[in-house]
Amino acid sequence: MFTNKARILVAAAFTLLMAFFIYKQTYELAAVALLFIGLLIWGYFKEGPIILAAKQFHLKDYHKAEELLLQINRPDWLSRKRRGFYEFMMGGISLHKQEFAAAEQHYEQAAQYPLRSVNDHVAALVHIVNISIRQGNYDKAEAYLQLAENKGDNISAKMREVITKLEKELAARKN
Repeated sequence: MFTNKARILVAAAFTLLMAFFIYKQTYELAAVALLFIGLLIWGYFKEGPIILAAKQFHLKDYHKAEELLLQINRPDWLSRKRRGFYEFMMGGISLHKQEFAAAEQHYEQAAQYPLRSVNDHVAALVHIVNISIRQGNYDKAEAYLQLAENKGDNISAKMREVITKLEKELAARKN
């Protein structure tokens, strides 16, 4: 839950504490400081600033959310849960910027990872369907629509309504 700058500052503070504890020959406390430094490094690679970006994303501050997400140098090193959120938010940001190919790619990757709820997973699939319909790729849209429908009873009424609208639109465009 740190930005990269905050993570570096906190790690530097723990490094100074560790050096002080070693100077005072309090090796137990130095080990604890080293443990915290290790946790900060682990968090950098496995968690990143996803939570901070999610907060900005939900506030619809897409620019700030994108800045936070771009701090992640290697998204493929994120944990499975964080990677799904990363791809979902990047898809939403790309969609907001009307970069439909990038949005489709991010949503496809997000659908491969666990998300917060079944509705989020179906939302990623629905975005892929919508983009595919707009691009005239009806077979792909139909396949992803089927995946969304397979979630069945676990989705909200609003999401079912969106799926029904997309089914009608796909049928109208195919004919």
